[in-house]
Amino acid sequence: MLATTRRLLILSAALLAGGSALAQAPIVIKFSHVVANDTPKGKAADFFAKRAAELTGGKVKVEVYANSTLYKDKEEMEALQLGAVQMLAPSLAKFGPLGAKEFEVFDLPFIFDNYAELHKVTQGPVGQMLLSKLEGRGVKGLAFWDNGFKSFSANKPLKNVDDFKGVKMRIQSSKVLEAQMRAIGVLPQQMAFSEVYQALQTGVVDGTENPHSNLFTQKMHEVQKHVSVSDHGYLGYAVISNKKFWDGLPADVRGKLEQAMKESTEYANKIAKEENEAALEKVKASGKSQVYAMSPAERLALKKAMTKVHAEMASRIGQDVINAVYKETGFDPSKL
Repeated sequence: MLATTRRLLILSAALLAGGSALAQAPIVIKFSHVVANDTPKGKAADFFAKRAAELTGGKVKVEVYANSTLYKDKEEMEALQLGAVQMLAPSLAKFGPLGAKEFEVFDLPFIFDNYAELHKVTQGPVGQMLLSKLEGRGVKGLAFWDNGFKSFSANKPLKNVDDFKGVKMRIQSSKVLEAQMRAIGVLPQQMAFSEVYQALQTGVVDGTENPHSNLFTQKMHEVQKHVSVSDHGYLGYAVISNKKFWDGLPADVRGKLEQAMKESTEYANKIAKEENEAALEKVKASGKSQVYAMSPAERLALKKAMTKVHAEMASRIGQDVINAVYKETGFDPSKL
């Protein structure tokens, strides 16, 4: 009888311990992205993981999977909607295929001239309106993170509009980016980000467009002879979550994660400009790519050639969305 009682006590203690362990098991968030850890997005994702653990007292564990180790460009959005991954930070060009074509307004060439204009949109009511449009697709929009303004790279100098004609250039999957390239005679080639280095190395494509941090961390400058600093377009990200997962979080945990995201967004946007400037200097120092800063006249000629895409894409993106951005930034294409 005594032995039986002891066994029951031990079993009860084990069950209690097991229940306690289960109760204390952290909520795991898989955060997948396609760039290197040492890019602005990579660093911001790691920062979010750290702050999420700290602010929730270990109740949340964010596992960051960088460099397409979990999912590639075309796979990750479906994985999020299915709940196989809980968080992503895809580039804004990725939302067109999801049906949120309004996000392609960020792909329009020369729609932002600087970070101040950009942040009036991403951190204001227009940005919030865009994020809210994702909810009907099972996606919760959390924040916009900067990467930076893009430059062209190629194996020939790109200075004048005519220099672009016939160049095979990698782009993200985006109708707007495709139209942007065709406007200056480029032959656009859609390709996953993880495949770009080899495509440049083997001559499958002649060039691409990237913020300098992506160009440098992916070593694209090692297989490109020329970089033209054009600032012709913006590359940014929307941090998103599976809506069902996010809404199902305990309210106190969700509040802490929202604070972690706010801090991470401030961090991401602060370092993006710094990282891109530093990356450009490293590209110059490498001696492997010749860096050319386009003159104001050359950039204006490029701007005039490319901004006709705004009108071409209005029926796709929505003229109301484009006008809302124009209102925030003060851009008027008729004055070019």
